[in-house]
Amino acid sequence: MCRRLLLSLFLLVLVPAAFAQSGKVFDNLTLESTILKGERKYAVYLPPDYETSERSYPVLYLLHGGGDDQTGWVQFGEVLNITDKAIREGVATPMIIVMPDANTGRRGYFNDIRNEWRYEDFFFEELMPHVEKTYRIKGQKRYRAVAGLSMGGGGTFMYAMRRPDLFSSAAPLSASTGVMDLAAFKSRLEQQQVDLSGLSDAQIEAYFRRHNTLSLIEDLPADSIKSVRWYIDCGDDDFLYEGNALTHIALRKKEVPHEYRVRQGGHTWTYWRESLPEVLRFVSQAFHQY
Repeated sequence: MCRRLLLSLFLLVLVPAAFAQSGKVFDNLTLESTILKGERKYAVYLPPDYETSERSYPVLYLLHGGGDDQTGWVQFGEVLNITDKAIREGVATPMIIVMPDANTGRRGYFNDIRNEWRYEDFFFEELMPHVEKTYRIKGQKRYRAVAGLSMGGGGTFMYAMRRPDLFSSAAPLSASTGVMDLAAFKSRLEQQQVDLSGLSDAQIEAYFRRHNTLSLIEDLPADSIKSVRWYIDCGDDDFLYEGNALTHIALRKKEVPHEYRVRQGGHTWTYWRESLPEVLRFVSQAFHQY
């Protein structure tokens, strides 16, 4: 009798866990881009109850780093298992996660200096409207967040600072914060053999300041930056530590509230997998109503 009772209790615990709902990831979705003149890929995570409910969901735009594509957070970041677990444990609210490809054609999340390759315009004018019409996504700022690692962390900084009307929270991880000074920026463009003919020094400087976190913090009104909730995370062994530390200091000087984390680790997927649950917790606070 005792053994039967123990077996019954074991099954009561095991069976619900075995049949717990799981979210779904689709990592080879496409849309046609007029701006970029071709087909663009993206991945999407749908929460466990998406197919069984009629509700609309908040959305997190999750940006990959250089060298990866829309599958990076799926394959190496384990976004499905980590997000399912966070939702199941109540750490995160059910949300849709959109992961675009910024590695096809040219690498990066921004328009180029001549405005011929317009990835940032594609993101805001084509990708966001497409996914927010295709899926049951709440369209208000409060229910939209952006996060990303390395190159995607830089995209997170720039997108949220330049479009604070669209995002309630931003979580740059191990972020590329932009070349530190104008002379180094010009040198990098020359190394990359970017054609600068016909561009004035003022145009080059304006582009530099628009793609550098320290310059943006200096140039933008404090209230604009404060309208976004910030979670900044960079490992103590990360080669991008200086830009993130200086960004933290600049935000402190401008009295912009933000969370700044330095944990043990480097520029690795192990570090970012550990960061993701905290990112989900942080953005969910705004989604819930903090």
